[in-house]
Amino acid sequence: MKEAVHIGRNPSWEPDLQELVGRVALGDEEAFAAVYDRVVSPVLGVVRSVLRDRAQSEEVAQEVLVEVWRTSPAYRPDRGTAINWILTLAHRRAVDRVRSVQAAAARDHKAAALARTPEYDEVVEQVEARIEREQVRRCLRTLTEIQHQAVTLAYYRGLTYRQVAEALTLPLGTVKTRLRDGLIRLRDCLGVTA
Repeated sequence: MKEAVHIGRNPSWEPDLQELVGRVALGDEEAFAAVYDRVVSPVLGVVRSVLRDRAQSEEVAQEVLVEVWRTSPAYRPDRGTAINWILTLAHRRAVDRVRSVQAAAARDHKAAALARTPEYDEVVEQVEARIEREQVRRCLRTLTEIQHQAVTLAYYRGLTYRQVAEALTLPLGTVKTRLRDGLIRLRDCLGVTA
């Protein structure tokens, strides 16, 4: 079995990281402070290599260390070293952040695209409106002259029945009758069901 290579300080007088993680699992805050001091730089390095953004990297590194505190009872020494477990948590959390940012950007892009598209097809709407106008014009031509004038004044110019009667110099009752008859003919011509 190979002996572990230690870079930097001589760890012989310090507790082993695996032992510290075991103590963190029991709620030892001093052990957590020691774990924090030992792993914060490597964790930040792993996270920064994935995220590239300094502020997000620092935030994710803090989340990883909080996760170490919360999940240290789940650490199993028989499955790997403590540092590898912690760096795996860091890498996974960083990748999750990248995916989350990409998903949010995709949602924003999709929402922006939907906001730019009309809720209906403008061309179809214009064609249908033109067809309806032509059909109404055709049906208006089937009315008598007085019916046509009364409907035009009342519905296109917005005059009241009394104003229509004054404009056509007809009795109010006659105007009402001509309007009613004209609207019935329009309804029948347009195929509108009562």
